[in-house]
Amino acid sequence: MSNVEDYPAEQTVCSAGVAVATEPDIELLYPREVPLGGPRAMRVRRALPNRDRRMVGAWCFADSYGPSDITGQAGMQVPPHPHTGLQTVTWLAEGEVWHQDSVGSRRLVRPGELPLMTAGHGIAHSEQSPPDHSASLYGAQLWVALPEESRQVAPAFEFHSALPRHESRQGSITVLAGEVDGAISPATTYSPLVGAGLAVPAGGQPTVPLEPEFEHAILALSPGLSAENVSIPVGAMLYLGRGRDEVRLSAEVAGQALVLGGQPFAEDLVMWWNFIGRSHDDIVAARSAWEREHDTDTPHRRFGPVDGYDGPALAAPTLPNARLKARGRYHPHH
Repeated sequence: MSNVEDYPAEQTVCSAGVAVATEPDIELLYPREVPLGGPRAMRVRRALPNRDRRMVGAWCFADSYGPSDITGQAGMQVPPHPHTGLQTVTWLAEGEVWHQDSVGSRRLVRPGELPLMTAGHGIAHSEQSPPDHSASLYGAQLWVALPEESRQVAPAFEFHSALPRHESRQGSITVLAGEVDGAISPATTYSPLVGAGLAVPAGGQPTVPLEPEFEHAILALSPGLSAENVSIPVGAMLYLGRGRDEVRLSAEVAGQALVLGGQPFAEDLVMWWNFIGRSHDDIVAARSAWEREHDTDTPHRRFGPVDGYDGPALAAPTLPNARLKARGRYHPHH
């Protein structure tokens, strides 16, 4: 998914060089509503990057959307756009999304399936609700920052139609990335992290095992969810810090959530629009390449065309007048 804002708020360098002891052990991160392209755009709830907290482990971007009734509507329509230095994860609770990218991948993504795209040095992709889509669209889009030694890897796409799960009367845990209580996801990762989808019945109180060395957060995809005696509004994220070996959730009504975590990311990042780099110049180079290449037949492309998409690609927003400035991955405003 693209950050299609004309003026991306996250025009910053993210730094992990902050003493963990100065950060809250628990913190409720409220989302902001963002239009996902065009004058009649569907709207998404963006929990990461947040005003103060930029990342949870290597997870650096978290949008959730729906459930939305898209009967008779186009649904999700995100034209070709570029990425660098990250992986994208799509997680659907309802509906379908048609994924196409510049390495030739063509996949219809359904609930419970994991499409994982690694941008590396550069990739382009589009995301669309298919013409014969379901009535409802409901899910989340996540980004994972790649560490320095992996951020220039060749672009790639992998698709997992079956993922390991833990089932109980209290709910199910599907492992998207990393490991939860011995269940290991087949997804390729480049830093120590975990991602899990939770489906909780009404009245359910599932306990999720956690890695104490990781920091964790819970992203609520539906109402009525709480953890650690804190109610989590839809689209909000409850940051849980480090040092926990488990967390218990409760659900007033049947609902879904994501558990995200990992070792605190120990590198400085610049994240602007759909690019992750290490400097202002990284971003300038990526943007220049995209503006030079998209909707043209320019040879030796960094990103490549998304064959099969009928329509123009997204143009990059204008860079700010000043160089992108450094800010911490946790940056309190008080």
